[in-house]
Amino acid sequence: MTLSFPRHKTRPVRVGNVVIGGDAPIAVQTMTTEETHNIEAVVEQIHALHRAGAEIIRVTTPNLRDAQCLEEIRAKTVGIPLVADVHHQGTNIAVEAAKHVDKVRINPGLFVFRKPDPNRTEYSPEEVKEELEAIEESLVPVIEACKKHGTAMRIGVNHGSLSNRMLVTYGDTPEGMVESALEYIRICEKHGFDQIVVSLKASRVPIMLAANRLFAQKTDYPLHLGVTEAGDGQYARIKSTAGIATLLNEGIGDTIRVSLAEDPIHEIPVCYDILQATGVRRTQTEFIACPSCGRTKFNLPTVFNQVKEATKHLTGLDIAVMGCIVNGPGEMADADYGYVGQAGGKIALYRGRECVKSNIPQEQGVAELIALLKADGVWQDPPAPAEHAETTA
Repeated sequence: MTLSFPRHKTRPVRVGNVVIGGDAPIAVQTMTTEETHNIEAVVEQIHALHRAGAEIIRVTTPNLRDAQCLEEIRAKTVGIPLVADVHHQGTNIAVEAAKHVDKVRINPGLFVFRKPDPNRTEYSPEEVKEELEAIEESLVPVIEACKKHGTAMRIGVNHGSLSNRMLVTYGDTPEGMVESALEYIRICEKHGFDQIVVSLKASRVPIMLAANRLFAQKTDYPLHLGVTEAGDGQYARIKSTAGIATLLNEGIGDTIRVSLAEDPIHEIPVCYDILQATGVRRTQTEFIACPSCGRTKFNLPTVFNQVKEATKHLTGLDIAVMGCIVNGPGEMADADYGYVGQAGGKIALYRGRECVKSNIPQEQGVAELIALLKADGVWQDPPAPAEHAETTA
């Protein structure tokens, strides 16, 4: 499937055994919620999230004690790409974490923290120079640790935690978010380090879209997409999709996370559904079904579920279930196979636009569809339940 926009060309950055950017598939991420010093609980959660399809997993690392716990966590999760999440005054924490994980995430608005001054209206050139020197002094040890241990870095900008200087200089804007990331990138490049992924997250979708579009115009560093603090339930999923899918359809983005105020295992199916719906990564069977109307010749929801259950493991196929012969063949023309209702309790099967068999009794429809798939050599037996749990992603 061809995107409306070609994928934005970015440099590849290796995070353990996963590559972000370049021609690599869009990677799916999530984050643990267990306290990091509770090592066994964190390890158990990491394995559960990985089995569910998370390809990169972030672990919060708020202090040096937690960073030191990463050594044991790493030893018990070999082969699973891990990211350490570092925030306030994090030089020593990030240096320690870089020894044990595949990527360290720092937040430019918090890494060298300055107490906000609501009364300040400008920064002099000398003050800007002084603050940039302080950032460089704190960041260089992290850069050197990442270079030494082959660890990538995520420069993770949050709209809600921009530094006071950025707010004074650029206002509460996407431009300030982008410049916040670029400052850190320039320091990294000055010291010979470019294994960088960038995220520009906001809780408001238009801000998130504008920041990522602007950054993509300026650099070729890979982007981690997400709408932060999206909440929970249906609205959070829609809000996250509105941001992430819009950018993916424009060719922007190399890895994604859907941030839900729920068990993080619920984030992973949403990520894969977004990738499937935008066509940037085929991870499951694509089903097409009409919404049903008075012309429908069978109980469409029931039949649709029967077809899905029988064929949902056939990743890469497009299968349509249409209620009638009037609009069905035209509306499902892009599908690989179609299951279409006919009068008198019968159905027809299509291969693309071609009707290959008609007047099939409805109760035999699914079996006949499977027979057609087998005859065409595209059928595979579904995996055993235990295996399926490991490979759904």
